[in-house]
Amino acid sequence: MPTLVQFGAGNIGRSFVAQLFAAAGYEVIFVDVMDELVTALNARERYRVMVMDTRREEIWVEGVRAVHGKDLEAVADALADCDIAATAVGPNALPFLYPGIARGLQRRRERQGARPLDIILAENLRNAASIVRTGLGQALPADFPLEEMVGLVETSIGKMVPIMTEAQRMEDPLWVFAEAYNTLILDALAFKNPIPAVPGLAPKRNIAAYVDRKLFVHNLGHAAVAYLGHLYDPYQAYIWQVTDIPELRELARAAMEESARALVAAYPDEFTPNALTEHIADLLNRFRNRALGDTVFRVGRDLLRKLSREDRLIGAMLFDLAHGVPCPATARVAAAALEFRGTDERDRLSAPDAKFADELYPLGLDAIFTRICGLDLAVSPDRDVADAIRVAHQTMKADASIA
Repeated sequence: MPTLVQFGAGNIGRSFVAQLFAAAGYEVIFVDVMDELVTALNARERYRVMVMDTRREEIWVEGVRAVHGKDLEAVADALADCDIAATAVGPNALPFLYPGIARGLQRRRERQGARPLDIILAENLRNAASIVRTGLGQALPADFPLEEMVGLVETSIGKMVPIMTEAQRMEDPLWVFAEAYNTLILDALAFKNPIPAVPGLAPKRNIAAYVDRKLFVHNLGHAAVAYLGHLYDPYQAYIWQVTDIPELRELARAAMEESARALVAAYPDEFTPNALTEHIADLLNRFRNRALGDTVFRVGRDLLRKLSREDRLIGAMLFDLAHGVPCPATARVAAAALEFRGTDERDRLSAPDAKFADELYPLGLDAIFTRICGLDLAVSPDRDVADAIRVAHQTMKADASIA
């Protein structure tokens, strides 16, 4: 039986990557630092994925076990003998993986010689391969043949997985809800070994185009619904409720279409206007999935990341301007993000959002633009992005309107 080592037993790790590989006959070894998850996976060796759509489906994922992420010897042993690995931990947690992966690569080389390891990076992170390559390079001996031994496979993760409520987590810590979408777009050119014959994998030769499409259309549109919806009514709890409001849905669509025009300019051999228009319509329809129960809080939280230079708002505006596309709708979404104060089921801000609201927002827009958004206000196009958001924010505050 081939083996996948899956770093991260969270929502994407369990509901998406591991599910696909387990269905194709792989044993899945999870690596996680949550004691409860590791214990439960080893005790049961299976878990449930609930597909939340018009027709609900229960999928049992079988043949799984786990090792604790802090047990570097166990992690190294798993990597030394596995067929492929994947990460789904979030960009901020990636550095914590490097010591264990580095030890595993060295042990793999001792046991298997020059047999390379492909690592699927399910992180929704631009330039993920370059970032991870740098981190691993710092953790490995200087003479380790990283380029020959490791394939770092970037992905575009389009699957939506809502937050489980506390009651649901208490009922079963391994239970996970997800939408029906189950296509994993990944970089066909990054594999050192043959691409696994796993249904649901969609290799692309120009992965950068699909990473940008995910970030600047899907993630931007999703965030737009959350930020505009919260501004419109702070008590709107669910994404589907916001998407059902025509004026909010159309403003989110307008922002997504700005990115679409820039994507066609950037990748004319990959995308057409009609194809991206259809993609946007499909996404907006998926956002309206009531059964999924996705919340405004989950989609909008973590302003420190989502307002950063390379992410879905500022990144989209810089991308648009670099390709000659004006982006007033995206500027309005970014202005709405500045006012986002969405809370969880216990009426609490996420920790990054509490810091934003309490420490950074009072410092004013220029401080936000430079400290959070990473913009240099002395140069264009950074200054143009800041000015567009400033005008949109002033208009919004003056008119008490999102439009």
